[in-house]
Amino acid sequence: MVMKLPYLGSCLFLVFFSLVSIVASGSGKGLPILSFDEGYNQLFGDDNLVIHRDGKAVHLSLNERTGSGFVSQDLYLHGYFSASIKLPADYTAGVVVAFYMSNGDMFEKNHDEIDFEFLGNIRGKNWRIQTNIYGNGSTSAGREERYNLWFDPADDFHHYTILWTASHIIFYVDNIPIREFKRTAEMGGDFPSKPMSLYATIWDGSDWATNGGKYRVNYKYAPYVAEFSDLVLHGCAVDPIEFSSKRCDGTQSWEQLTTSITPSQRSKMDSFRRKHMTYSYCYDQTRYKVAPPECVINPREAERLKKFDPVMFGGGRRHHGKRHHHMRASRSEADSI
Repeated sequence: MVMKLPYLGSCLFLVFFSLVSIVASGSGKGLPILSFDEGYNQLFGDDNLVIHRDGKAVHLSLNERTGSGFVSQDLYLHGYFSASIKLPADYTAGVVVAFYMSNGDMFEKNHDEIDFEFLGNIRGKNWRIQTNIYGNGSTSAGREERYNLWFDPADDFHHYTILWTASHIIFYVDNIPIREFKRTAEMGGDFPSKPMSLYATIWDGSDWATNGGKYRVNYKYAPYVAEFSDLVLHGCAVDPIEFSSKRCDGTQSWEQLTTSITPSQRSKMDSFRRKHMTYSYCYDQTRYKVAPPECVINPREAERLKKFDPVMFGGGRRHHGKRHHHMRASRSEADSI
């Protein structure tokens, strides 16, 4: 395989050791922050994407005409991907901001995906976060979880991170792990295992995002602006043509990262999930008569989640994203918890 060195240092050996320290701390502090032109291309939205601070910050906006988004210039096989994000304020029902990894532009029928999705709300109620994981086109088996937050994500910037290795995926908010997803033999090919690009988008999800579509985007409050900064792409960049023929150099180093969560981190994660998780696919008996094989059932957690309203998911949102993946192809030819 022809390897492209990411804009991160002189060798994957250094990448490996910096990731070891990242896993231990849950923080990407000290990793290179890329300017927009160094690491990203505009995905869609024309002038609804605006670059600030000499390329160190990006504003994505949604108005009646269109949403907007950007995508990494490289594909990555595993790594640490993060951004500081400030979400739109006031009435944001129906608005979806997404920070995610996908290869749907290359594998339409068997794509992989790792998602942070931020779901807007009516005035007086805060945004919610949804995480999700697809592997090998397993879109019929959504692995969604939803959470409230201990802060208002529209008041200031907060840090959101995806750490992806061959055996684990960990989602972080402000360096606190909120979800750990382990690869199991029973999952088969449903664990993301093919190189992916990093995406950030804002778009209209009125049909499902807020109370199952009860509250929709109200464009009298537009433009809705999501602000991104401190963009980190730290991983193994691979050639988009030949990546399927050979293993990425240094893959063994990535596999050695078991991404063990420290006792302190696990305590914070457990506290977050007890206080703030409002939905887990593992306990959704309407969708799954038998829980998916990777689920570990906690009876207390199952009982606690019963009190929350049923969750509706938008089947159309994946197709919405894929349309923009095609556009990309044509253009490129905490203590408080």
